[in-house]
Formats: sequence, structure tokens, C-alpha cells
Amino acid sequence: MTLPVAVSVPGSAEARLLAGWEPLRRELVVVRRCPDVADLLAAAGAGLVRAVVVGADLPGCDSETVEAFRRWGVALLVLLPEGAGGEAAERRWRAVGALRFAGEDRPAPDLAREVALAVEAVRAEDDGDADPLGGAAEPTPGPLGPAVPGRTVAVWGPHGSTGRTTVAVNLAAELALADQAVLLLDADTRGAAVGQVLGLLDEAPGLLAALRSAADGRLDVAALRRHAAAVAPGLAVLTGAGDPARWSEVRPAAFRRVLEVGAAGHDWTVVDLPGGTDDLPDGFDGGRGRDAVTAAALEAAEVVLVTGTADPVGLQRFLRTWQRMPDLAPDALVLPVVTRVRASAVGGSAARRTTSTLHRLGGVEAPVLLPEDEAADTALLAGRTLAEVAPRSGLRRAVRRLAEHLEAVVDLPEDTVDLPADPGFDRLLARR
Repeated sequence: MTLPVAVSVPGSAEARLLAGWEPLRRELVVVRRCPDVADLLAAAGAGLVRAVVVGADLPGCDSETVEAFRRWGVALLVLLPEGAGGEAAERRWRAVGALRFAGEDRPAPDLAREVALAVEAVRAEDDGDADPLGGAAEPTPGPLGPAVPGRTVAVWGPHGSTGRTTVAVNLAAELALADQAVLLLDADTRGAAVGQVLGLLDEAPGLLAALRSAADGRLDVAALRRHAAAVAPGLAVLTGAGDPARWSEVRPAAFRRVLEVGAAGHDWTVVDLPGGTDDLPDGFDGGRGRDAVTAAALEAAEVVLVTGTADPVGLQRFLRTWQRMPDLAPDALVLPVVTRVRASAVGGSAARRTTSTLHRLGGVEAPVLLPEDEAADTALLAGRTLAEVAPRSGLRRAVRRLAEHLEAVVDLPEDTVDLPADPGFDRLLARR
């Protein structure tokens, strides 16, 4: 079967390549010579080709380009120059997600076989078979840091003010106080607020700068640290874009690279995510919806904290989200976190009643309960963490216990308490 291929190799190498492939027209046919990345993407997106062959110095190729080829099932082969230039180019292309390479000076029949193997590898991946080349990408050496990456914690929950940012900021601070290297990443594409909560008046969001470096294959641990703001010993922050209109700049492929580098250079990466699941299914399919970044974070996270508020509306929204977690984060340790626990919203014995209600209505075991506390307002007004402004507050102590449990990588020990059913409260939840 003849393989249709698009080629974009700057310089004289393209002419030599095409001349060498001329006798191989029964095996491989070049259907388009593309002058730039836009033309390559047009050909691949239209289904005209099954593989693209590009020169290592083709301008404009980034992680989104490679992701698009993968999404469309089009194989990518990168031709590398000889020597140190080829080694540097391979590192850069691997950083943006490319997996298969060949020397540009190899004989044309050998390159044709490389193209066929790349196409077969893509087909095997689509079918769920093993890659015939043994195909997992090699870990990027050197600047990524330690061989064993740190842990990624995604702080998420339903729509509304569930305390995600408060939990993320103060959890990161507590982990840093425990002599851990922590990266706090504000990925809230609907209302990034970590910078404001911490008093960082940064009009150039660090996350967007890191994403641009990641998309170009230039992001390593050292570059990530340059983009991050150091707010305390062991705690670095990548601020998000405060303008929700800039959500499209947070592209999933580059974001996954930021998470990878963050985990390589830190013991913990804590990600503050937007609430809700409006576009989440599209995100898992490689789409470009607003919640694609949430999908990427949930997929990468070892721990997911699902937050909700202790009131009838908040608990109802929490339970709906909690029921989706086996599908959204099947491999993560998922912990329920209920914020603003107070008797005025759920009745007397607020902590026990909240725990019992979640267990009875949703099978939720041992939720982490964070009390309503004026210390949260004090910290927000000061632009500081709870540990700095209210170290003895009940909320701070609760977050510190959560950090200690995460460090131990065990389920929370608190047992579920079954209280007698409260028909009035249950009916209120059911009406929502």
C-alpha cells in the first residue's frame, strides 16, 4: 500500500530526499511539499497524508503542532543534522513531544522505511497495541532534574467559591514549611487569584511565560524557576492570568510539559484549577475547550483534592462532582475536602453532621473538614498565608494536618460518624 506523505525540509536536503524517493513511488508518494507549518497542518488535518517528514530547523513547530499530528493519527519523522547540532535539535524536539528521528544524510530507502515504521507505530498506538519500536519516549536528560519526580496535587471541585484557592495556597505553604520544595501553579482559567491572595502584583503571569517556553521546547527546571516567583523558602509560584479572556493561551500540550518539568524540579506541585466540568469531556479527547487544561491536570495528578462547601447547595454540587471522579481521575488518590464547616449552615455538631450526610447520601468516606474561620479573611487582607498571620487558627491547623497526611501518602484516619438521619436537611439537599 502506498503511503501518502507531506514533506517540509528547509534547504537543499528536501531536493535530495525527493530525488532519492522517486524510484519508491509504489511504497511512498509525496503528495505535498509544504513551505511552512501552516501548510503541513492543513494537509494533515484534511486527511491527505499519513505521515509528515520535517527538518529539525523548520520554524514554527511547537508542542501544539506535535499534539495536532498525534490527535489526527499522522506519524511525524524529524530529520536531524549530524553532530552536536543534531543532538541539541533532538533534545528540543523531544521536549515538544516528538518521538521518532533519523539522520538527514541517511539513504532515501532507509528514510522511507523509517516513515513506514513511524506510521505503523501510530496505527499500533491507535489500536492499543505495543509500539513495534518499543516506543515510549526517552526521558529528557540533564536539566529536568532528579530521576524520581515529585508528586502533583490537583485542587479542584464544582462551580462556585468552594475554597479551592485557599486550600491550594495554604497547602503549598504547609508543605514548604515541612522542608519540601513546592511549586504552586495557578491554572484557574476562569478567575486566577493566587497572585492576589499572596500579594503578588505581577502583571506578567508566570504560567503564560512558562507555557511559551514549553511550547518552543525551551522549558527546563532552570527556566521554570526563572518564570516563577519565590514567595517563601521552598515555595515558588507560577501566577495565572487574571483576565479570563486569556484562557486560550493555556494550551494543553504545553501545560502538560509545565507539569512534567514542575514535578521534575520540586517535591510537590500544587495546581489550583477552575471549578466545574462544562467542557471537560472535550479536554480528554485532546480538544481545545476551556477545561482541557483541567483534564490534563487531573490526568497527571497523583492526588486530587475535591473541594465543596458545607451548605446545602455546596454539598449537592460536591456530591455530583464526586460521583464522576472514578472516570475523571481513575488512577489518582482522590480526597474529599469540605470547607467552611459551620453550624449555621448545617445545624448543630456541624463536623459530624457533614461527615454523616456525605457518607449517607454519597458514600463519601472520611472527608477532610476545614472550619469556617475569620483567619481566612485576615490572611486575604494581608496578602499572606494562614501560617504567617494566624498560625494558631483552627483553619491553619486543619490544613497542616492535611499536608501531613499527604506527606505520609495514606488515607485520612478519621472515621466516618453515622448520625441519625435529619429528614429536613436531606429534603433540602434533594430539592436543589
